[in-house]
Amino acid sequence: MNSLRSLLIVFDPSWLAARLTRYSPLPIRFIVGYGFMAHGYAKIIKHPENFAAILHALGVPAPHLMAWVTIVVELLGGFAILIGAFVPLVVVPMIVVLLVATFTVHLQYGFTSIKLMSVLNGVPQFGPPGYETDALYVAGLIALLFSGAGPLAVDAILESLYARVATRSL
Repeated sequence: MNSLRSLLIVFDPSWLAARLTRYSPLPIRFIVGYGFMAHGYAKIIKHPENFAAILHALGVPAPHLMAWVTIVVELLGGFAILIGAFVPLVVVPMIVVLLVATFTVHLQYGFTSIKLMSVLNGVPQFGPPGYETDALYVAGLIALLFSGAGPLAVDAILESLYARVATRSL
C-alpha cells in the first residue's frame, strides 16, 4: 500500500508543482533567448545593410545605427536571457525592440502570426505575420522580470555571491 501511495504522489499536481515551480523560468529563458539570438543572427547573415534599408523604408530614424542597435540587443540580450544573466537590465531594451517591430510592421496585419493563404504544388503560401509572436516574447520577458531567471542562471550565482560578501562585511 505504501509503495502504491508513493507512486501515486508523483501524479499529484500540487506535489509536482511544489517541486518544479522554481524551474518554470527555464523553458521561457531557452525559447526567448534562442529566438532573439536567431533573429539577430539572421540579420547578420543577410547583411546588416539590408536590414538598415528595410528600416529606412519604414521611416525609422538613423536606420544604420538602429539596425546595429537592434542586432546587438537581439544577440547579446538573447544570450543574456538564455544564460539568465542581468535579466532585469536586458528586458527593457528587448521589449523596446519588440514594440518597435510591432508598431512599425506587424500591427497592421492583425494578431495572428501564421496566415495560410494557399497551397501551390504542395507548398504552403503564407501571408504577412501579425503581432502574436511579438506579444508572446513580451509576455515571456515580463514573466522573467517578475519571476527571476530561476535557479540555473548566472543571476542566481551572482545573487549567491553577493549574499556571501554581504554577510562577511557585517
